[in-house]
Amino acid sequence: MDDDRLARFLRTRVRSAGQQFAQARAAYQRARNAAAVDLPVDEEGNARLVCRRYAERRAVPVDSDGTPSCFESGHPDCEGCREDIREGRIETW
Repeated sequence: MDDDRLARFLRTRVRSAGQQFAQARAAYQRARNAAAVDLPVDEEGNARLVCRRYAERRAVPVDSDGTPSCFESGHPDCEGCREDIREGRIETW
């Protein structure tokens, strides 16, 4: 290998490792937040909830305060969902 090809190969590998690390770190953080409010998680660390607003299963990140990423402030179903998460009575799958 010449120097340019070697440098390109190493940059590609380092970039790939960095992306994998970032993905693993984000999944860990999502799982940690979901665990803080005691929710089951999928393989990516997203909480497995049943949406009150649309009556469907969702796998979504939940922050450490118990607010899912799909939360819409002021909507009664979303407000009730966040309250249920915080109280530990949310429907999961």
